[in-house]
Amino acid sequence: MSEKTFPLSLAELQELTRRFPTPFHLYDEKAIRQNARRVTQAFGRNPGFREFFAVKACPNPYLMKILKEEGFGADCSSLAELLLSERVGLSGDDIMFTSNDTPAEEFVKAKELGAIINLDDVTHIPFLEKVAGLPERVCLRYNPGPLKGGNAIIGKPEEAKYGFTREQLFEGYRLLLEKGVRRFGLHAMVASNELNPQYFIDTAEILFALAVALKEQLGISLEFINIGGGIGIPYQLDQQPVDLERVGQGIHEAYGCLLAPFGLEKIKLYLECGRMITGPYGWLVATVRHIKDTYKKYVGLDACMANLMRPALYGAYHHITVPGKENLPQDTMYDVTGSLCENNDKFAINRMLPKLEPGDLVVIHDAGAHGHAMGFQYNGKLRSAELLLREDGSVVEIRRAETVDDYFATLDFKGLRDF
Repeated sequence: MSEKTFPLSLAELQELTRRFPTPFHLYDEKAIRQNARRVTQAFGRNPGFREFFAVKACPNPYLMKILKEEGFGADCSSLAELLLSERVGLSGDDIMFTSNDTPAEEFVKAKELGAIINLDDVTHIPFLEKVAGLPERVCLRYNPGPLKGGNAIIGKPEEAKYGFTREQLFEGYRLLLEKGVRRFGLHAMVASNELNPQYFIDTAEILFALAVALKEQLGISLEFINIGGGIGIPYQLDQQPVDLERVGQGIHEAYGCLLAPFGLEKIKLYLECGRMITGPYGWLVATVRHIKDTYKKYVGLDACMANLMRPALYGAYHHITVPGKENLPQDTMYDVTGSLCENNDKFAINRMLPKLEPGDLVVIHDAGAHGHAMGFQYNGKLRSAELLLREDGSVVEIRRAETVDDYFATLDFKGLRDF
């Protein structure tokens, strides 16, 4: 990848900012739909394939509805995400509920919706049975430990808080069988933002081999295998996107070699990507507020890490462009900052950009996943609006910006008088 694009011209963006003050997140409906169809096509040769969009990546019902129309389900990890899915019209097999340290009310709601419940620990089996009753189908989350290398975001699998060990997995399925459960799924998620296509093929092979062992030792024929998500996106210009077609073909070949010979050719394949579905097709748009020149040059934006915290949290790179100045020399080094009282409130450090001035618009790329979703209100910073560029070229607001009244809504000022 040699460049990052933005779907609006400078004039169009300036007109948009007259309607919607910066900062805001903007998503491209057409690009998201095209990407969704590419995922379905790349993996569609695998039996029963379905993608469950990881709601945590971008929990907006308008985007979820778009993806529902493209045949996607929802991967949920909390009560709020279950309720969002319900509001969009998803239920039953449309929802994969994968959580950890799960409260009782979330299991109750997932059971009520008929969602596929994916358990994270062997102790959750009796807990689920007690608080909601065991459903007729249960999925278990496998942590392969040292069998599978992790990556920077999740870390080593054996040090991650998620999932069953192999021994616990077999114990869990035995326990479920004893309790009368006869329909099963298998899940694993061991990396995040991974760009090596072979990684996902290798993960599938581990799970396929495990499915055979479950059949041979316990007589279980899995209904589905969810190979997780974690497919990354090329945040940096010298990175390449994951070859989805290669991954899909590799998994299809592994399926034929590892499952079909053992009479397991009807196992469905599931995926739960979030980042690579919407990430490249969302942008954080901000305005330069101040230019500061001390020991370094600083560009102060009207956005801050409350709008996009990945750079501060992970040291993550997000490309930055300046509409109208794309062809000017990038000859000035800046730290690009927000206004939080935190020194790590920086979108970029020592970034070469064209010379900037107060009032310039700035586009921060690849903010369509784990961007607005990770927002917070430290320092009383208010979460920004979300906008959707429709296929016809119109732009609609799909989440308004927060107000000070929203920030104070949970406080009882009247009670202060009697305090």
